[in-house]
Amino acid sequence: MHGLFKWSSKWWPGVIPLVVLWGIAAWTSTATVEADLAARSNAALKDTVLDKRRISVDGRDVTFAANAFSEDGRLSAVASVEAVPGVRLVNDETRLVPEAKPYVWSAERDVVRVTLGGNAPLPSSKSKLTEAAKASLGGVEVVDQMALARGAPQRFDPAALLLLDQIGKLKEGKVTLTDNKVALAGMARELGGREAVAAALKNLPEGYSIAANDIKAPPYVFQAYKDPVAVTLTLTGYVPDNNVHATLVAAAGRKFFSEKVVDNLKASIGAPSGFAAAVVPALGALSRLSTGTLVVSDREVKLSGDALYDAAAGQIRDGLGKDFPQGWQYKAEVTVKPAAAPVDPTVCQQLFSEILSKGKIRFESGKADIVPDSAGLLDRLIETAMRCPNATIEVAGHTDSDGEEAANQALSERRAQAVVDYLVRAGLPANRFTPIGYGSTQPLAGNENEDGKAQNRRIEFVVK
Repeated sequence: MHGLFKWSSKWWPGVIPLVVLWGIAAWTSTATVEADLAARSNAALKDTVLDKRRISVDGRDVTFAANAFSEDGRLSAVASVEAVPGVRLVNDETRLVPEAKPYVWSAERDVVRVTLGGNAPLPSSKSKLTEAAKASLGGVEVVDQMALARGAPQRFDPAALLLLDQIGKLKEGKVTLTDNKVALAGMARELGGREAVAAALKNLPEGYSIAANDIKAPPYVFQAYKDPVAVTLTLTGYVPDNNVHATLVAAAGRKFFSEKVVDNLKASIGAPSGFAAAVVPALGALSRLSTGTLVVSDREVKLSGDALYDAAAGQIRDGLGKDFPQGWQYKAEVTVKPAAAPVDPTVCQQLFSEILSKGKIRFESGKADIVPDSAGLLDRLIETAMRCPNATIEVAGHTDSDGEEAANQALSERRAQAVVDYLVRAGLPANRFTPIGYGSTQPLAGNENEDGKAQNRRIEFVVK
């Protein structure tokens, strides 16, 4: 017995390394098999759309976890793993992606970023929307807060991509898709943006409709500034089209008899209804100011500046807006320019002549009705008459030679009287003015052409 113990004490230490080597070999072989099964299981799922996929192998048993986007897809994925050669058992821990009811997706823009929220039906949809946002909104941070969920309406991707394009037209705002109903709110980046969004929404996929569209546009602004120092009328802002542009510039040319019109207007859609019908009379009110500013913002007209005399200020305040289209608002902040120093009759005559050399008092054709375009010119004549309070003034009417001499004489007298009546209504004493008609007897030019006739049709102020 003692001998046997001595012999065993010599060989048993050698068993330990053998056991270790056997354990290593077994572990290495098992690890290799598990890694191979995991790789082949993942390869079997390469064409399957899943979320949060996880494969783990214990021996030849596979635990398969994932979120599937349909029951058929889930069962198909499990079957694909079960069919992998060498797999003995599949522990199925798959489940369906949650279903969203209602199905909501949104894109919201603020000053610095666009946030994509709500739900997307597939990982590819999330990637597509995120990349589209980055591409179309160059430089703007895109934050993806979308969750995956089942239940998206048909044609979700094209609808969401079209709506995402509209975010690029907004300064700030939000687009929300709830099932197949679209809601929009926010402020367009520029004039015409609201209309561009509305036009794009007509291309929504079939079955989609607009539940709410509260996109606001930046104010549609037109401005005119009368500068007595530079003797200019500067027009800035927007007009709806070339026809209205030409109409306003022509109206300014008629109403502002001495100012150079500086035209900086640009055409843009988005003008409020009745735009030209409000701006033209507003320009007439501005023409009566010594210096002033006209601001038209959407359907609101603001006029500020200095009238040439007290009665004019009252007339402008009371008259502004009476010719505006329905729904337009107006505000007149009109003060009175300080009275200029008196002048003697000689200087008074020079001032009258200078004013009338730059503009003409206009009448309706063949009538003695003064057209509104002449209001600014008449106010300047009234201001000048106030500077020579002791002078008596002849208001002389002249016509061209067309028509009968007696008719021309009568027309010239009526027109001279109409001007005197205008001056008296402004507060000047009637006894300072004498209306006289000369008919066609004192032409300035020949009556053979329209230019000459136009020069001959005139009103003159003669200081006595």
